[in-house]
Amino acid sequence: MSTPSAHLRTRSLRTRVTVIAVAVLTVVLMAVIAIAGTLFTVAAHRDVDNLLADRATYARQLARTAATPEGFIARIDGRSVRAQLTLADGTVVGKPLPPSESEARRVITLRGTRAWARGAEVTLSVDNRLLDSVQSRLLWGMAITGLCALVVTAVLLLVGVRYALAPLDAMTALARSIAGGHRGERLSPQRRDTELGRTAVAFDDMLDSLEGAEARERSAQQSVRRFVADAAHELRTPITGVQAIAETLLQQDRDTPIDEREQLCVLLVQETRRAGRLVDDMVDMARIDAGLTLSPSPTELLSLVADQVARVAVIHPDIEVTVRGDPVPLVADAGRISQVVANLVDNACQAAPSGGSVAASVYSTPGWAHLEVADTGPGVATADRERIFERMVRLDDSRDRRSGGSGLGLAVARGLARSHGGDLVLVDTAQRGVGPFGAVFRLDLPLPV
Repeated sequence: MSTPSAHLRTRSLRTRVTVIAVAVLTVVLMAVIAIAGTLFTVAAHRDVDNLLADRATYARQLARTAATPEGFIARIDGRSVRAQLTLADGTVVGKPLPPSESEARRVITLRGTRAWARGAEVTLSVDNRLLDSVQSRLLWGMAITGLCALVVTAVLLLVGVRYALAPLDAMTALARSIAGGHRGERLSPQRRDTELGRTAVAFDDMLDSLEGAEARERSAQQSVRRFVADAAHELRTPITGVQAIAETLLQQDRDTPIDEREQLCVLLVQETRRAGRLVDDMVDMARIDAGLTLSPSPTELLSLVADQVARVAVIHPDIEVTVRGDPVPLVADAGRISQVVANLVDNACQAAPSGGSVAASVYSTPGWAHLEVADTGPGVATADRERIFERMVRLDDSRDRRSGGSGLGLAVARGLARSHGGDLVLVDTAQRGVGPFGAVFRLDLPLPV
């Protein structure tokens, strides 16, 4: 059961990017305002301390020359720095100072040569309320400016992100178009080294894979339908023959000659064997498609070929069947390899004319074992070189006149060869110049490492 956090968040990406960007900018602006206020306060206090130090030095110098306390205060007291003089007898000269909590103060003792200055103290102060007012206006100005900047940034981000995310809208439109049945369209980004470019390329690759899988699925379905139709057609002939022969046998009188009844029985057996071969081939193809399970074991190719050649020599005494080559050890499923060899030599004998010949050759090359089966039949046209390995395919020439096969033999043989990591091909005799032979099939199997 999926949890809510497992679902894709569907909130607008444009809104999310804008909100996150504005939030980050807000934090940055707040940090800037706080740092600016702190720096302003530190700088202002440093300037006030410097101002008081300068005015204290000036007061000590002035105490040596001022004739009266009133003249001293008049020259010391100003707008920025206020001063108040307290004489030794307690007399206070100067205007009252602001409350101490709102100002920065410094008290110095005069050591002047004048009588009034001996033992007198000067209190210097700077009113901080002016600085606080300036700082407050500065912070408010920065806050209002930052707020305006946030609003402008949010608007620009909405427009900019819409433009930046336009490729995603294109992906969405393309996905909807393909879902609507318009196949073959692609994003084809101009730049593939950016994030969106790589995403678009991955999107196109996904579409290629999906459409390729869809095409293969349609092709497989068509092949299955064609295979079923062809199989039904091929089975209809032997089944119809079996039915006709069986009905004939049932309808015969007791006085029917034994020779005639035996002939009908032989025909019945032939038709049932024909149907059985077709069913066996169909079962083999189904197993190959599903992933055939092999039972590999050490075996030897030449002996397998020799056994099949000896068998067909008895079945086709009018055809010269020969085998040559050297022993080639294999690790393979001997039963399945024998099935491939039997299919090849049977086909060759069926294609060869009466009095013709079939030659089987076993040899090896680095990493591979080979079997070539050649016949003196009519050969295979260039246009049919690959089609002959398709399912339910029979050529129209004389190679199929006597076969009575199902059209699955070569397809099964190639499937078994490829299940072993090898292949079954039709050799181009025109390029190789293989003597009088019409067709040469070559079985390739990997040698054990």
